[in-house]
Amino acid sequence: MHWFFKSNSLEDTPDILQRIAQGDRHLFKQLYLQQRDLVYNLALNYAQNETDAEEITQEVFIQIFRKAGQFQGKSTVKTWIYRITVNTALNFLKKKKRRSWLSTEKIEEVPKDFVHPGVLLERKEQSIFLFKGIDRLPDQQKTAFLLSFIEELPRQEAADIMGISLKALESLLQRAKKNLRKILQNIRPNQ
Repeated sequence: MHWFFKSNSLEDTPDILQRIAQGDRHLFKQLYLQQRDLVYNLALNYAQNETDAEEITQEVFIQIFRKAGQFQGKSTVKTWIYRITVNTALNFLKKKKRRSWLSTEKIEEVPKDFVHPGVLLERKEQSIFLFKGIDRLPDQQKTAFLLSFIEELPRQEAADIMGISLKALESLLQRAKKNLRKILQNIRPNQ
């Protein structure tokens, strides 16, 4: 076991990525084990499909391994991983949408009744409508909403992940909430 895994937080050990870049596969495995749930859950929030979330997660860790040496320490390791996950998920969904336009076979973009596995049984119906609404938000609003309200990150950390100011994040959140209310009223007009 490496000396800097005595702490549960990677934020105390930014040199972890330099060591991975130098070929420390054991350390990469430790990073994977420590961060895979974070990456998968965020990917699942975007993809709303377990298979796609697994594919996004795999791609994220490939990118982490390839780009470890490019980490400059301007953010925490966790923030850097979140940023890679957000970008990978958005790119994956754009590519999937493009492929569905070009393909003769119909690809279902979002399962009709996606329920995040972490949702309590009595809230599953509400969750279905919430995630349908979130999926219809513009990408920046969706990301701000997912990071702030679903992932429950502190606002400054969400802003750092998105590479925007705290004020810009707050503005996106206000627009996201307003748009989400309208979207949800259209999905369930009697509620």
